[in-house]
Amino acid sequence: MLKVKAGDLARMGLLFERYHRELFGFLYHMSHNPDASDDMVQTVFYRMLKYRHTFTGDGSFRSWMYHLARNVLIDTTQQQKRSAQHHDLAAYADRIGGGPLADESLQREQEVALLQEALARLSPDHREVLVLSRYQELTYTEIARILDTTEGAVKVRVHRAMNALKTMYLNSEQQR
Repeated sequence: MLKVKAGDLARMGLLFERYHRELFGFLYHMSHNPDASDDMVQTVFYRMLKYRHTFTGDGSFRSWMYHLARNVLIDTTQQQKRSAQHHDLAAYADRIGGGPLADESLQREQEVALLQEALARLSPDHREVLVLSRYQELTYTEIARILDTTEGAVKVRVHRAMNALKTMYLNSEQQR
């Protein structure tokens, strides 16, 4: 990113190739809308170019990138005020990363569906910290930079979010 900041805009393609799937996964897990996630990924990279002068290199690039992605998500949500649309995750698995989904047993598919439903029902704040920490595998330090808070506060948020997810998952499981 420092080279892009210095004017080597051709390097932006390399950044896109490395991070567009990761960003799509984060934005998809937050919005549950693949089309909007695609648009937001493009907007994030546009903003990277537009605001490249703000990247100092002091923190990690991923923290800066997720900070931009989070702002794009907030802006998009405020602009469109749309209801969340859930789509079949299997159709977009290659874009989220991790390769094609293997044939799993019916039990496993049901557990995953229950977990996705529970995650979707979490508050946006809880869902955000879980997606960043568990799906995107960011460190608590990186998440703290993204959320503009302390690492200790992030640990507390993740702990509370995990407890809320567990409760929702177990309630969903009992209802089925």
